[in-house]
Amino acid sequence: MDHMSPRLRAFLSEPMGEKDIAWVDGVSRELAINLITKGFNKAYTLLGQFLLMHKNEADFQKWLICCCGATEYEAKESSNCLKQWCACFL
Repeated sequence: MDHMSPRLRAFLSEPMGEKDIAWVDGVSRELAINLITKGFNKAYTLLGQFLLMHKNEADFQKWLICCCGATEYEAKESSNCLKQWCACFL
């Protein structure tokens, strides 16, 4: 956990609330625009998709890449962020 980015640390520091999608670690400006276009404007909506996929990181990453235009790096960072948030709060 020492290698945690400041952005991930900030995301994990509090409950989800009404955070915008751009708060999710790994979500770039371009990916945020793609996600908002698809109806994922809040971090909790992306978390919902992650939970619908039974927290399966590989499937979630494939979905982000194929359906939302994420890079492999963005997909890995985003799924890790949501996985760690779940470990802290669920």
